[in-house]
Amino acid sequence: MRTFQHSLIAGLAACSLALTGCGPRPATDTAIAPSAAGGDAHDHDHPHEGPHHGTLVELGDEEYHAEVVHDASSVTVYMLGSNGKDLVPIDAESLTINLIQAAVPKQFTLTASPEETDPAGKSSRFTTKDAELVGHLDDASAAAKLSVTIAGTSFQGEIAHDHDHAGHDHAH
Repeated sequence: MRTFQHSLIAGLAACSLALTGCGPRPATDTAIAPSAAGGDAHDHDHPHEGPHHGTLVELGDEEYHAEVVHDASSVTVYMLGSNGKDLVPIDAESLTINLIQAAVPKQFTLTASPEETDPAGKSSRFTTKDAELVGHLDDASAAAKLSVTIAGTSFQGEIAHDHDHAGHDHAH
């Protein structure tokens, strides 16, 4: 009888855990984008564009940001701190932009191109001269994500297509 009671209690506990779970997990895969009301999706202030006037990408729970800037022939990503303003040199040799367009996945690697002020062995700037990537970043139907490892932790963030093309000087 006692074995039956223990089995019943253990079974009920397992069912209870399965039904309630551990609660919602915070999203680590987000981009900073204005809401329809004109504000941002968060309840605190932060810039909507980076210091180089590029698109900001939130990494982690705003532990870091990346700023994506491009012209007609190149893409540059700047690594920024939690405030979305200050350059943060990291020890990565490269980072990756993964995207899907017309159900076709593609991957692009940006290599470290340290600023003069970056310490040896670290970079706050990553670049590529890939016109195909530039075209995809300008295509609203392409879903792009930035992937980077910082201090042993992997981060991903959505690159939002949130600019208009008025005033752009690059060819399409």
